[in-house]
Amino acid sequence: MELQSLKNRFDLIGDDPQFNYALTVAERVASTDVSVLVSGESGVGKESIPQIIHYSSPRKHKKYIAVNCGAIPEGTMESELFGHIKGSFTGANDNRKGYFEVADGGTIFLDEVGELSPESQKRLLRVLESGEFYKVGSSTVQKTDVRVIAATNVNLQDAIRQRKFREDLYYRLNQVPIYLPPLRDRKSDILLLFRKFASDCADRYNVVPVSLDREAQSVLISYRWPGNIRQLKNIVDQITILEPSRLIDAATLKNYLPYYGEDTHPVDLSRDDSLGGKDKEMIIQMILSLKQDVEALKQIVPPGGFTAQTAPKTIQVDVRPTDNKPDDMDFSETIDTESSEEKKEEGRSLQEMEEKMIREVLKKYPRNRKAAAHELDISERTLYRKIKEYGIINERKKKR
Repeated sequence: MELQSLKNRFDLIGDDPQFNYALTVAERVASTDVSVLVSGESGVGKESIPQIIHYSSPRKHKKYIAVNCGAIPEGTMESELFGHIKGSFTGANDNRKGYFEVADGGTIFLDEVGELSPESQKRLLRVLESGEFYKVGSSTVQKTDVRVIAATNVNLQDAIRQRKFREDLYYRLNQVPIYLPPLRDRKSDILLLFRKFASDCADRYNVVPVSLDREAQSVLISYRWPGNIRQLKNIVDQITILEPSRLIDAATLKNYLPYYGEDTHPVDLSRDDSLGGKDKEMIIQMILSLKQDVEALKQIVPPGGFTAQTAPKTIQVDVRPTDNKPDDMDFSETIDTESSEEKKEEGRSLQEMEEKMIREVLKKYPRNRKAAAHELDISERTLYRKIKEYGIINERKKKR
């Protein structure tokens, strides 16, 4: 099928070379049964690839099932994928077919496949290798003929190094890799997508489509688009509904672009072949923790140890609720002893490292404080306290 005809059929917009190549690969593998792994950031439209493959394949008259592995609780994942028999666990009141049984002869799209538990990964590998699976609570082997297409927005090779994802499953899924570029790398497509979304939204609400003046077009193209195509569509919808004028200028557009002018793209720590991004963050966290411990001990114990002359009369410790998180203890605030200029300088360096790490993680999760706190391994309350302490909120407001 001609590339433009493929785009028209699946309502796809864009002429970027990387985007065109991804669509070409999807069309070429459609007639085969090889497993495909689609990678790309969240919001780039990865779900379009498995649809192209399925509906262009001999399986197109059979079931197509899309499963978001990150949205299904871990305890029910195996039941959802492979089914269960009555009485196999509390609440299993009837026999249930899983997706692999329902989609026999068709295609299953496993989105966010990196979120699968180790046990689910093991079962998935068996299905891919032999087409066999067990329902939860059953000892009877069942067969299925399903093509699996998976997608991920995380670096699975990092997950393999951290022993969170099976290497054999990765290679079984990744028979043919397809990469969808982020929107910021498809600059020539941004205005095309804007016009498409503006037209669609105007049709839905029976209004005149919005358009951008020249300066606003430049702003749109230069923005980093951390949420990619999904974010662009949401912003077009907002502008269409909320703005009375149909011609949008740059100043108006910037009001809808979070953190415009800042580098909102997550820091790329995955370029180092020896360490993944998560590994580096863990090492930084360990270093910070060790430095805090050392600093606390240095403040309590003087060189050479305590003597009758150097023993402190009192050590004041401010004990506060910590949400059971060790990171909630800020030793630079809770230990009250004399410090030398050298210790103060070391404390400042530690704070600078902490501030830098917090800023990097907040860039990665600009709208999700809970996820940022989880990645930093601290409580949300501590994260908000640190944001206030380093004036990060105030700085963002100023930049707006």
